[in-house]
Amino acid sequence: MATVTDGQARNAGKAPTGVNKVLAAALKEAGCSYASLALRVNELGRRQGTDSHYDKASVTRWLQGQQPRGTTPELIAAVLSERLGRAVSSADLGFYSDQQRPVASRALIYGEDVAETLHTLSELGSTDISRRSLLGSVPFVAAALTIPQREWLLWLLEHRDAVEPTLVASGGPVEQVHAMIAMFDQMDNHYGGGGVRTSIVHYLSTEVVPLLQRRGTPPRLRRQLYAAAARLAAMAGWSSYDAGEYGLAQRYMTQALRLCAEGRDRVLGGQILAGLSHLATNLGRPDEGVALARAGIVTAKESGSPLGLMRLHAMSARGHAARGRADEASEALRLAERQLDASKGAAQESVWVRYLDHHYLQAESALCFRDLGLAAQAERTASESLSANADRRRRQAISRSVLATAHLQQDRLDEAVGTATEALDTLSTVHSERSIQALRDFRRRLEPRRHEPVVQEFERRSRPVLGAVA
Repeated sequence: MATVTDGQARNAGKAPTGVNKVLAAALKEAGCSYASLALRVNELGRRQGTDSHYDKASVTRWLQGQQPRGTTPELIAAVLSERLGRAVSSADLGFYSDQQRPVASRALIYGEDVAETLHTLSELGSTDISRRSLLGSVPFVAAALTIPQREWLLWLLEHRDAVEPTLVASGGPVEQVHAMIAMFDQMDNHYGGGGVRTSIVHYLSTEVVPLLQRRGTPPRLRRQLYAAAARLAAMAGWSSYDAGEYGLAQRYMTQALRLCAEGRDRVLGGQILAGLSHLATNLGRPDEGVALARAGIVTAKESGSPLGLMRLHAMSARGHAARGRADEASEALRLAERQLDASKGAAQESVWVRYLDHHYLQAESALCFRDLGLAAQAERTASESLSANADRRRRQAISRSVLATAHLQQDRLDEAVGTATEALDTLSTVHSERSIQALRDFRRRLEPRRHEPVVQEFERRSRPVLGAVA
């Protein structure tokens, strides 16, 4: 984890350029004190990999015109976006530094002009690949989720009769792109997003986006290409999420949603919203997670895809469970089960949701039960998920961590640590930050029993993978 001291930030920042009036106005409008802004910037930074120690004196210097170091301007923008209830960028707050920021800001926007969306994706991809140390740490901005939801739902309302499912063309570029999607999907399932994301981003930005920028493609083929590109952009977001690059994940998924409108595919649109819901809930914004799941349900409810709706109800349940709302979570899981029962099988479903099944719902249900403290139910569903997903290493690692927590919640310490150790072994072959976070969650729950030798041994063994205990 990188550490930024206030002194380093002061020395590294640009020379003061005068009073920052727009930052002062935003602070006043948000009703945000200097101390609370600094505290929240530090909290977001630690969550996303930077250990900073700002205080109210730091905010005073920013107001006097100092340009903060590194990704701090984006963190400030993220905090004020939360307080204001709308997205503001670092540039909106008077901060101008590092050339990558314009595309990082633009990629949060669901744009009206799809040509600009393609340009943004191409620039985001090339910057991502060539300047990863600068772009990879852009923050997740919860307040920036509202406008893409609104714009998508308005588009859906205005084009209700034009929405159609994606069919894979026989031969030609669409079939080739789908073949690459299938290959990337298989690699992601086996090795985690961290091992495949760069390949996805490179293929999307250098091969698929240029296909869409060409003139003369027949309209139906073009729609199919847009849907395939939307799926790839969503995969770039998902794999970024799995690699712990949450700000990039949000940006790729937002652009994917815009491309999906050109592809006119409700099932895929619902799945992109499900991905954003998952991201929001896991980053501590289950309220946004539930809202995104609801938007996805509205999107997919007339799409003829029960499996797609099953996942969206499961994401709603995850958000409710994270908020401790047992009744709402139980109802959402019941609705997910109903959609699963309504499905006529993967072959009758959209290509985008054929991987979803009973075992997927078990794995998500286990996470809900864990968060609600329902240990016996978490143990049962996590065990069933483990027995059914031997070829999905990431799901195996996460389900083992959930099972370990269920054992611990039932005061079965030796079993808990044994199961967690198996999860740790699985992580040696999977590059997945989500799997690591699930095991870190278990390790945090061991805190009251750190004096016991079996816990101390687990902490020693886990340190190279999970990092030092906070």
